Amino acid sequence: MKALFNNRDPVYLQVVRHFKEQIATGILAAGQEVPSRREIAGMLNINPNTAQKAYKEMEDQGLIHTEKNVPSRITGNQKILDGVRSELILEAVGVFIEAVRPIQVPVDELVDIIKEQYTPEGKGEGTA
Repeated sequence: MKALFNNRDPVYLQVVRHFKEQIATGILAAGQEVPSRREIAGMLNINPNTAQKAYKEMEDQGLIHTEKNVPSRITGNQKILDGVRSELILEAVGVFIEAVRPIQVPVDELVDIIKEQYTPEGKGEGTA
C-alpha cells in the first residue's frame, strides 16, 4: 500500500480517502480485514496517532467497524459502500466544475472534451 500525500489536506483525511478509493475500485471488499493502526502507520510512514485519527473517522463514517481484540473490517453495509463511489465522483466533478466555471465553457462543449479525453485507464487520447 503506497499513498502519496499532498500538503493541502490533513494526512488523516487523505488516509480516509485512500481507503475510500480502494473500496470504490473493489480492492477492499465488504467484511475484509484491514491492517492494524500500527501496521498502516508503518506502511504509509505516518504517525500512529494520525493513523488512529483516520480509523476513528472511518468508524464515524461507518466505513469500518472494530470490536475489542478483533481486527477492524470494512463494513458490510452495502448502502455505505455504494455511497463511497458516488461521493468520490461528485467530489471530483465539483472540483472540476469550479475550475472551469470561470472560463464559461458551454456544457455540451465540456461533455465533448471529456468524452474525447477520458479513458478508464486515465490516459487521455488527445492530451498535450
